[in-house]
This record gives sequence, structure tokens and C-alpha cells, in this order.
Amino acid sequence: MTNTLDAHIAFAQSLADEARKMYAPYLNHTVELDADNNANAAAHAARPRLPRTDIKPDRSLVTALDQAIEAHLRARIEDAYPKHGIYGEEGGIVRLDAEHVWVLDPIDGTAPFLAGVPVFGTLIALMQRGTPVLGIMDFPATGDRWVGAAGRPTLHHGVPCHTRACDQLGDAMLSTSNPDFYAPDELPALQALRERTRWRIYGGCCLAYGLLAAGRTDIAIDARLALYDYAPFIPVIQGAGGVITDWNGQALGLGNPASRILAAGDPRRHRQALQLVRQAMD
Repeated sequence: MTNTLDAHIAFAQSLADEARKMYAPYLNHTVELDADNNANAAAHAARPRLPRTDIKPDRSLVTALDQAIEAHLRARIEDAYPKHGIYGEEGGIVRLDAEHVWVLDPIDGTAPFLAGVPVFGTLIALMQRGTPVLGIMDFPATGDRWVGAAGRPTLHHGVPCHTRACDQLGDAMLSTSNPDFYAPDELPALQALRERTRWRIYGGCCLAYGLLAAGRTDIAIDARLALYDYAPFIPVIQGAGGVITDWNGQALGLGNPASRILAAGDPRRHRQALQLVRQAMD
């Protein structure tokens, strides 16, 4: 089992490496300066355009790069593990009844990617019998990578990382991806936590969950998500000492692909936040 998990971790990291290379033409395009401190027009002209962008039926954005990365990752999985299932945002689902199913989100945070806000990342998870047992969160714009695996400490830049203790909810830093993502009947849950925490961070996208695992924030809440949006968060946050569930306190996975998630670095604060969310939704 250990050797198998090691092989899956190595393979998942290679997928993240390859996805990062595909991002490369769209990142770090600084304009060189000439001796007179004027912008180098040739260097500026050589900067690649953003990939073609379309709007999906749910009004979310998708680019040609999303599609190309996922197609590449799916082909690699099919070649290496032809009996494994795949659950992807762009390419759909195959062999969902397999013991092992890979979950892919090639660009989580497509809108920030297009806007040049470096919180977007590639999310790769492996589920075993419906439970996420491996998660990779890779951020090509910042160079951050979190690796979580069942029964092992979460690694950030290859070094174990840990959530932080939070003695009181009133001292907590709360994050959410975007208040606009909440349906009207979900907003009371967010407001309940806004009122009881000290600081709020908006727009962190998937990066916020890595930072929670690294002990930089305390609580994260989101709504209207799909399993591919958060599957890697589960082993990453758990391996760092935190807790992540749905808004009812239930474990997340293929058997419960809930759209509403709540995470906390300190298990005590998760229990308290969960109680507030439940009361707000009653």
C-alpha cells in the first residue's frame, strides 16, 4: 500500500509539473527596459495573447488552456492507469465506479487567471473507493505547491506544514472565494461568520485553502462548488491538522459531493463555526 501511494504521489506531481509547463507562456511576461529606460517594444510585442475564452452554460469561464491542460492530464492518466476513473471539470467522467478515480480541475480560478491575479491553480486529487486520499494544489504564478496524502503530513514546498491554533473565533481570519457565489439563501451562513470573526479575506480562490493548511488563516467557507473544485483540499487540510466538511459537518467525497464546504485549521473553531452556520441556515 505504501509503495502504491508513493507511486501515485510521484505520478500526480509529474502531472502538476507538466501542467505548470503548459501555463508558462502566459506567466511572468515582464517587459525589458533599454538603456534609456524606455520599454522595449519588441519584448512587449512578443508577449503571447491570453488563450481563447468562452462562457459555459453555467456562465463560468473556460479557456483553451483549461481544455488543453485537462486533455493532456487525462491522456497521461489513461496511459499510466487505464483502469482508473477520471472526474474532470472540462472532459467529464469515465469509470466512476473504479476503485481509484482521478479528479481534475486544470485551472481553478479561470477568472483570476484572465485578470492576472495569481491565486489560480491546478488541482489534482485521487479518490480511493470514493474518498480523496491524495491531493495536489499547484500554483504556477507563485510557485507554491501543497501535497496531501492520507496518513501523512502535508507538504508545502516539500516541507511539512501545519494549521495554526486559534483560541477564539473572535480572533480568527476568515476567507471566502467570492460573496457573489452564494445564493440568497446561503448568504446568512457567510454573514454569521463575518460577524463573529476578526478579519475577512476575499478572492483567495483555491490558494486560500493552501494558506489555511500553512497556518496563515483560520477558517474558510464557500458555496456552489463542485467536487473538482475542492477534492484536493481534503487530504491537504487534514494532513496539516485541520478539518474540512460540508455545512452539515459530513465528510466530503464521491458519496457526498456537496456544494457547500467549511474548513478550519483548529478543530475547536470548526465545531464553533459549524454550529453558527447550521443556526444561520435553519
